[in-house]
Amino acid sequence: MKKQLLLFFIPFLMASETSAQKILNQYLDSALNNNIVLQQKNITLQQAIYALKTAKGMFYPRVGIQASYTTADGGRNISLPIGDMLNGVYTTLNQLTQTQKFPQLENKSINFLPQNYYDMKVHTEVPIFNSKLNYNKKIKNQQVALTQYQIDIYKRELVAKVKKGYYQYLQSIDAISIYRSALELAKENKKINESLLKNGKGLPAYVLRAKSKIEAVKAQLIAAKQQKDNAKHYFNFLLNRKLKEAIKSPIEETAPIDHILTLLNTPIDVSQREELQELQKYIAIKENIYKMKKAVFYPSLNGFLDLGSQAENLQFNSQSKYFMAGLQLEIPLFEGNKNRNNIKQAQLSVQRSKLNSHRITQKLKLGGSTSKGKLRTAYQEYLSAKKRLKSAKAYHHLISEGYKKGVNAYIEVLDAQDQLTKAKLAVNINQYKMQKAKAELERATASYKLN
Repeated sequence: MKKQLLLFFIPFLMASETSAQKILNQYLDSALNNNIVLQQKNITLQQAIYALKTAKGMFYPRVGIQASYTTADGGRNISLPIGDMLNGVYTTLNQLTQTQKFPQLENKSINFLPQNYYDMKVHTEVPIFNSKLNYNKKIKNQQVALTQYQIDIYKRELVAKVKKGYYQYLQSIDAISIYRSALELAKENKKINESLLKNGKGLPAYVLRAKSKIEAVKAQLIAAKQQKDNAKHYFNFLLNRKLKEAIKSPIEETAPIDHILTLLNTPIDVSQREELQELQKYIAIKENIYKMKKAVFYPSLNGFLDLGSQAENLQFNSQSKYFMAGLQLEIPLFEGNKNRNNIKQAQLSVQRSKLNSHRITQKLKLGGSTSKGKLRTAYQEYLSAKKRLKSAKAYHHLISEGYKKGVNAYIEVLDAQDQLTKAKLAVNINQYKMQKAKAELERATASYKLN
C-alpha cells in the first residue's frame, strides 16, 4: 500500500520539480556570478596564476643596462720615475744623432682612484642549473590548483546555503498560507457562534473564545510574515542583491521530493570532496618544499655576458669597448646547520599534513553519514506528517459537522482546528526540512555538479 501511494504521488512531485528547480537553478547561477566573497577568491586565483608565470619567467635570461660614473681625487698614488730612468739615455742619443728627436721626460705620479670614469654595459644573466627554480615552479603550479579547489569548496558551500535559504523562504510562504487558512476558520467559527447565540442555542463565552482565537491566529500570522521577511533578506544577501528584492516562488504548493529514495539507497562516497583533493595538493606542496630545502646542497650554475664601454673623460672609441663572458658556480658548504634544521622542519611538516589529511577524511565520512541520517529521518517524518494531516482533516470535518448539529462541544471544535493547523505546519516544516537535508547531503558528498 505504501509503495502504491508513493508511485501515485511521484509523477506529480516530479512535475512540480520542473518549475521549482528551474527557478532555484537561476538563483544558483546568480549567486555564483555575483557573490562578493567568490569574486574575491577569483582574484586570489588570478594572483596565483601570475605568481606561476613569474616562476616560469625565472628560467629566461635576465637582460639589463648597468651604468656607473665615478670621479675622485687624492688617495694613494704610484710614482713612475720615467724621467730619471730615460732622460740620460735620451741625452746620449741626441748627442750621437746630432738631433733633438729624444725630448726630456718628466717623472709621473698615477692616482689609484679614477677621474671622470664611466662604465656602461648590457648585462645578461641566465640560469643554467638551479634546482630551486624547478621546485619553485612546481610549487606555484600546485598553488594554482589549490586555489581552484578552495574556490570550488566555497561554491559548494554557497550552493548549499542558497538552496536552504530558498527552501526556508518557501517554507515561510506556506506557513503564512496555513495561518491565513486557520484565520478564515476562526472567523467562520465566530460567525457560527454568533448565529447560534442569536437563535438562543449558543453561549456568549463561545463567542468570546472565538474572538480570542482570531487574535491568537493573527499574532501567529504576523510572526510568520516577519519570518518571511527575514528569510527574504538572508536569501537576497547571499545573492548580493537588495535585501527587499522580490523572490520568485513556484506555483506548486508541494516542494519536489523525487530522488530522495535514490539518495537514501546510495552508499556514502566523499571521495569527490574538494577538501580531500585540496589536502592531497597541500601535501604535494609540502613535499616539494621539503625537496627544495634538500636541494640547498646542490650546486647552482649561472652564465653571464657583459657588452659595454668604459673609459675616463667620457671617451667612446674602439679602445673603450669590451665584452666579458663567464660562468658562476656556487656550492654551499656550511652555514651552522641552518639548512639541515630547515630540512628537518619541512619533513615534519609533511608528516603533520598527512596525519591531518587522515583525520579530515574520517571527519568528512562521519559528516556524510550524519547528513544521510538526517535526510532519512526527515523523509520518514514527512510521510508521517502527510498521514497525520489526512487524519486531522477528516477529524476536523466530523467535529465541525457534529458541532453544527449539537453533538460535539465547542472545545472539541477548537481542538480539531488546532490539530489541523499543527498538522499542516508539520507537513510544511518536514517537507522543507527534507529538502534542506537533501542539500546538506549533496554538500557532504559533493554530488552537485559545479559549472
